[in-house]
Amino acid sequence: MPRKTIVITGGSDGIGAAAARRLAADGHEVVIVGRNPEKTAAVASELGIIHRVADFADLSQVRDLAATLLESYPEIHVLANNAGGIMGHRELTVDGHEKTHQVNHLAPFVLTMDLMPALEAGNATVIQTSSAAALRFAEFDIDDLQGEQGYAPQKAYGNGKLANILFTEELQRRYGDRGISAVSFHPGLVATGFAHDTTHFMRWFYHGPFKRLFTISADEGAGQLVWLATGEPGLDFEPGRYYESYKVATKVAPELGDAELARKLWERSASLV
Repeated sequence: MPRKTIVITGGSDGIGAAAARRLAADGHEVVIVGRNPEKTAAVASELGIIHRVADFADLSQVRDLAATLLESYPEIHVLANNAGGIMGHRELTVDGHEKTHQVNHLAPFVLTMDLMPALEAGNATVIQTSSAAALRFAEFDIDDLQGEQGYAPQKAYGNGKLANILFTEELQRRYGDRGISAVSFHPGLVATGFAHDTTHFMRWFYHGPFKRLFTISADEGAGQLVWLATGEPGLDFEPGRYYESYKVATKVAPELGDAELARKLWERSASLV
């Protein structure tokens, strides 16, 4: 297998760290990005790989991250936009955006666009870690991306994960003929630090006494990320699609495949950042 340069955000824990371990062990040049300096450095030190620190609630840090990566890596073969999370009460970032929307969608949008020269040079696969929450919780309103009307943590998270899939579809339409292969996936209900910092019921679900009944291990959840990162577009997976359990998902939110909605989301996202 050719050695790839692979950037994984959300790489200090969970499926990001698990995927980094497997990909580094296979000889790929892996760079992990995390919000917590100590945790990110610890994983990188364990694996003998490079790490970068950026808080996605601050877009200036995302832009600095992209600039640093471009200086070091003229070709990037895989970008795994894996960072994300569910928040508690509605709050705005330093950039003035609702935090869930920014961390899950706007920040990876900015990172992907800023890294595009290296991604095009590497004929990159761009992977979005989405979630079945896009089906279960999303109430997507293109005119209320900031969650100003009827905010609820699970709705904001579901909308962010749906935005990940719509971004994948539009990224493929706009950049597929330039060598980019975009794909999104649901990793399953993974026993990680997800929802640890929220008071939402998902915290109990993921960290309560019965979590082992509902969740899979981080290594199991990382399997699809590794598969997509090492797979051949068009052969192992179909670019522009959303996957669950290594297959194109069939039970999905009705907004998937809506090219006009994906176009509007792209344009509004670009206008916000």
